Amino acid sequence: MKTITRRAATIVAAGALGLGGLAVATPALAGAGGPFGPGPASTATADRGPGYGMGSGYGMGSGYGDGTCMGLAVIAEQGTLTDVQKATLASMAQEEKLAHDLYAAFAARYDAVVFDHIGAAETQHLNAVRTLLQRYGVADPTANQPAGTFTDPQVQADYDKLLAHGSASLSAALAAGQQVERDDIAALKAALNGLTAPDVKQVYTNLQAASQQHLTAFTRWAAR
Repeated sequence: MKTITRRAATIVAAGALGLGGLAVATPALAGAGGPFGPGPASTATADRGPGYGMGSGYGMGSGYGDGTCMGLAVIAEQGTLTDVQKATLASMAQEEKLAHDLYAAFAARYDAVVFDHIGAAETQHLNAVRTLLQRYGVADPTANQPAGTFTDPQVQADYDKLLAHGSASLSAALAAGQQVERDDIAALKAALNGLTAPDVKQVYTNLQAASQQHLTAFTRWAAR
């Protein structure tokens, strides 16, 4: 069973490192109620922190990479989006919330710090997507939605299925995490096709790289 002290230290460390590396220079839309609040509340500054540095990692000895963070020092210039691309952007917010909520549920159930760390990263990812939603005047489908609740019936069904599967065992939870990241990589790859807006391309590209890192972490934990 986890101790409160260990969990708290993990969450604080995750925030300090800017895990997921998507710091933005425009309102993160965290809201007064946390990362899934209703509207803008603060301005995030660029973070070039250590990210998933060598030696800290997830207990596997090598960490996530070379010690640099995939931070967005400055959000790129705004472009234009088609209606389809705007709908895709909204769906990305739901996917990031799904990952966050799922990993938070697994973090509470299992003594595996990988879920704490990646869950913290997903908060940063959602904030980056929310910044883009605000820029392009797209309604945020995750606003005011409690943990584990989604406005899209298909996303809700996916979350419920993954949660049920991962609740069986730690290995099943790690497999669920791998599936989430594989799905995210595929969705982001498709979303980048034909996309011209510089800021959206920048965020999607960083999200895709982060999902690959997360997939690697879950795979390493599953092999332990």
